[in-house]
Formats: sequence, C-alpha cells, structure tokens
Amino acid sequence: MSKNQVSGIHAAIVTPVDYSGTISVERFARHAQWLLRHGCHGLGVFAVTGEAASFSVAERQAALEALVGAGIPAEFLMVGVGTCARADTVALARHALGLGCRRLAMLPPFFFRRVLDEGLYRAYAEVLDALADDRLELFLYHHPQITGTPITKAVIERLLRAYPATIKGIKDSSASLAHLLDLIRSFPELAVFAGSDKELLPVLEAGGAGTISAAANINSATSREVFDAFVTGDRAKAEARMRQVRFVREALEVYSPLVPAVKYVIADGQKDDEWRHVRAPLVALDGPSGQELVHKLEAAGCGYDPDLYSVAAG
Repeated sequence: MSKNQVSGIHAAIVTPVDYSGTISVERFARHAQWLLRHGCHGLGVFAVTGEAASFSVAERQAALEALVGAGIPAEFLMVGVGTCARADTVALARHALGLGCRRLAMLPPFFFRRVLDEGLYRAYAEVLDALADDRLELFLYHHPQITGTPITKAVIERLLRAYPATIKGIKDSSASLAHLLDLIRSFPELAVFAGSDKELLPVLEAGGAGTISAAANINSATSREVFDAFVTGDRAKAEARMRQVRFVREALEVYSPLVPAVKYVIADGQKDDEWRHVRAPLVALDGPSGQELVHKLEAAGCGYDPDLYSVAAG
C-alpha cells in the first residue's frame, strides 16, 4: 500500500437517536470523540451501520455539521453519500466537501437489481461530473448484500481510467475474504478496506488498508493493537489480539443486523437507555438478548467501558 493512502482502523459509527427517531447530536459527537480517543484513525459516518438510508438529506447534513462543530476534525471523517437519487447524492457530497470532509464513500444506487455495468458506471460518473471538485477523494462502497448491486472490477477499472485523481479506495463489505484479497491484488493503487474486523490481519498482510467496521464502535482499541503490532512486526501480538477481535465480531453477528446489538452494548456501558433506540425497520434488541451479549463480552474480557476500555491479557 502506498504511504500516501489512507489506512488504519475506522469505526462505521452508529447514529444515536431518541425515542422519536430524532438524531441525538450530543451523543453522536461524544461517541465520535470516544472512538478517536480509543484507537480509531478515522470514522465512517452514515454508512450502513449508521442507518444512513433511514435519514433524510437534511437530517444527515445537520448531524454532520454538529460533528464538525463539536470539534471532530473533518479530515478524520469518511462521509457516506450514496443514495438512490443522484440529486440527493450530489447534495450530500457538496455539503460534506463544504465542511472540509474530502473523503466520501458512495454506495451504488440500491433500488434496481441486476443493473448493467454501463448503468452503474453512469451512476458514479454523473455524480462525479456534477461535483467536478478537485478536493474529492471517493471511496467505492461495495456491499452487495444490502444494495443488490455489486461493484464489478470492470466498473472499478473504467472509473479509474476516467477519474484517476478522484477514486482513492474501496470499502468491501462483501464478507468474502477471497474477494477482498483479489481487489487488493488487482488495484494496488487503491486503499482497500475490509468491512469486517475478522479480516483485519489477512487484509493488512496482503497490502490492504485496514477496516471500516461496525464492531469498532465497541472494540476499536483492540483492532488498533492489531494494526500497530502488524506495523511494528510483532506477529505474535497481532495474532493474539486478532483472536479477541474475531470473538467480538462473531458475538455481535449472532444478532444480525449488527446495529441494535452494537447500540445495546453502548447503552449498557454508558448507563443510557436512549442509546438502544433505532429507526424502523430496525428494532431495538430486547433486554434478555442484550444482557446475554453483554455478559458474553464481559466474561471474555471484551466488555465496553466508556472510560476504561477493557481488554483481555495478551
């Protein structure tokens, strides 16, 4: 990976809402600050984990303004802007760029299935042409389980030829390590991030950039230990910490989708039940399931603490 590429541990930050579904900007900013203190190199804002599709353009813009206004450096944010409507995507991107957020992640339009590569290329190209902004650093967001629209290698190659200074990386949430490794081999000029923490070490070893993950909301410090151990060549420590990273991710995946489970763990650690709320169609994790998850994490030395992050002994 080029030393000019962005890399490291990034949390796909969850978006706190109150009982009515209104974004709690104070909790949002406080959680972002906590993550940056506990191992994150950056934050993925309004990704799938952030329930992005459940919020309007205006809500997302207001929340992003609140984050930056609370002192979260814009250069640490990778802002999700992909929507089904080109005008909404362009509006979100222009707003983020205006706040100083250069790194944007774009899902493909996710309404139609089995679209042609030509149509997918046009969806990206029309947004990039409308923006025509040299500040933009675009990360393609490959999440076919959610969008139903895979970003094929042919589309990536064509976009790189047309916009070589703008396309900077890929977030691959395909849950396929083979696909991730193929992207890393095929596009060495791009920063390739895994969407799952379980793939962190093999991705780093293959020359990938790191992770942008849901589980980092509660386990970023341990993922950072893996990253730092890899960078310093401490293979034994990296492997030991990876066992814990995988454990946390697998514990959360039992309750897929992960968002309600992540929010329950934060609510329990913060002693703040407001954190449990999600927007429909998601449903908050019930008490018994949530407590089972919390006890499982704590028993393994992986419990969330808002002040003193608990990690198991190496």
